[in-house]
Amino acid sequence: MRVLFWGTPDFATPALRALVGEGHDVVAVVTQPDRSRANGGRSRSSLDASPVKVVATEEGIPVLQPDRPRGEDFVSSLRALEPDVSVVVAYGHILSKEVIDLPRLGTLNIHASLLPLYRGAAPIQAAIRDGRAESGVSIMRMEVALDAGPVILALPTPILPDETGGELQLRLAEIGAEGIVEALALLDLGGATETAQRAEAATYAKKIERADAQIDWNASAAVVERLIRAFDPKPGAWTFRSGLEVKLYGARVATGHSGPPGTVLTGEGDAIIVACGEGAVRVLDVHGAGRKRQRAGEWLRGRGVAVGDVLGAPTTP
Repeated sequence: MRVLFWGTPDFATPALRALVGEGHDVVAVVTQPDRSRANGGRSRSSLDASPVKVVATEEGIPVLQPDRPRGEDFVSSLRALEPDVSVVVAYGHILSKEVIDLPRLGTLNIHASLLPLYRGAAPIQAAIRDGRAESGVSIMRMEVALDAGPVILALPTPILPDETGGELQLRLAEIGAEGIVEALALLDLGGATETAQRAEAATYAKKIERADAQIDWNASAAVVERLIRAFDPKPGAWTFRSGLEVKLYGARVATGHSGPPGTVLTGEGDAIIVACGEGAVRVLDVHGAGRKRQRAGEWLRGRGVAVGDVLGAPTTP
């Protein structure tokens, strides 16, 4: 098939590589413009290409990078490519009906949840945060309404008890890559079954904001542990220590410990034990502002924190 591919982050690259590997003619890639980055911590003169652009360049695929995917000139350039189908994976902009309907077979989307659960921007983190036993990938026909189109393939996978958001994302990216290849084969053969979503069962996972990743130490240890895993490695679950922000990683529920919420109870090898509203968590890594990520035990021994300190209070150091 002649495929027009839309995507930006690392999550989208396995699908692009799979389409190329299966012999599809990827006529162009649409990705977000190159973004400026810090250079030496101060200037922002350097630009980073998106991971999808990097792969497209390696494969010799033409790249389009509009600020917004609209306008007659842009749509005309897409029409000239004569795509059979568009494939969208975490592109980052809403597409118009004109653009969605432009290919003769329409537009398919790879979404990292079992729709209609967790429509929206952050389904992977939401599934771990909420304690779901299962996640998965949906290959769906794209419509103007957010993640509301009929599902062609639903590919479930269990969420492992200690799995982080980053680890689950890597697995779902590969599952999605396999799924889109299968979906295109079904579409090409006329054997694709499209199942309408039950709108009344829909839930939403909105874009992650800074406040969403703040740890509430009054919550139970199970809730805190899931929050820290969900946002590992990005954006990182965070708390305050003496008025300074610190991000925490590698959390597990620590049995046999309790104390006032947020209190550093003890060190345990490379980790520290922090009390929650019910129970406690074992935290393996910390990342303080302006510092490198380090073992929590080193943080304790280096006097970055002390047994008895209370995390979470935004007080002046």
